[in-house]
Amino acid sequence: MINLPESIKMVITDFDGIITDNCVYIDSKGEQTRKLNFKDIMAFSILKKNGYKIGIISGEENSAIKLIQEKFQIEEVHQKIRNKLEVLNSIIDKYNLSDEEFIYIGDDVNDIDALNRAKYAITVPNAVKKVLDLPHVQMTCEVAGNGAFREIVDSLL
Repeated sequence: MINLPESIKMVITDFDGIITDNCVYIDSKGEQTRKLNFKDIMAFSILKKNGYKIGIISGEENSAIKLIQEKFQIEEVHQKIRNKLEVLNSIIDKYNLSDEEFIYIGDDVNDIDALNRAKYAITVPNAVKKVLDLPHVQMTCEVAGNGAFREIVDSLL
């Protein structure tokens, strides 16, 4: 189980490769879609009902993020972001968060700086090797898109 303190106030996460299975599906019309697991969707609801703030920082833009943002009134959503550390720092400043009050979840090389910034950094077993090799990063048992986000949320409660 992920080890997190009771002081956490905000969960900040990447989307693809954490909430999704890191795959893009192309339908018969050529439209891109993503698969979401209801365990992970419920995790957003659980966070909100328990008073946590939520942030999503994604390198891509997709309709699934917008759907989650609207359904759960997510405070911070940033899409098409190349410098995730810059956005993470702006969120930390905006909410006046200490290192004890937020977690960052990521799985790929564009998350490394943000993961290194976070005292409580979390990834998934199917993350890229460079992320898995970070010494302070905790890892979920579940893989991305299969309840990993829910596992983290359950660890908070």
